[in-house]
Amino acid sequence: QVQLVESGGGLVQTGGSLTLSCTGSGRTFSNFAMGWFRQAPGKEREFVARITWTGVRDYADSVKGRFAISRDNGKNTVYLQMNNLKPEDTAVYYCAADPREDAMRLHHVAVYWGQGTQVTVSS
Repeated sequence: QVQLVESGGGLVQTGGSLTLSCTGSGRTFSNFAMGWFRQAPGKEREFVARITWTGVRDYADSVKGRFAISRDNGKNTVYLQMNNLKPEDTAVYYCAADPREDAMRLHHVAVYWGQGTQVTVSS
């Protein structure tokens, strides 16, 4: 069974930092694009960041310069370093994986999804 499991969410004050991790199991994701999405209460899920198997990174405008995505193929893991967090970053963050390079970035779809981890930024 293929799974993506996120960790690292929590409560942080405005201006603080968190690092999310997502580890895959059941298959290798080294030739998949990996990404992060988020969904705030009452809002649609939105793209946050993605990294291709060659290391190309893309970010939503709202997080550019504050968030950084990285991956460790040996550990089947993708990370999201989040700095200078704002209350509007509060959401459930979902990890995703897709074999197509731009599916997540352009169409916000993915073959595999994690269960989500809550990030709450207090003002």
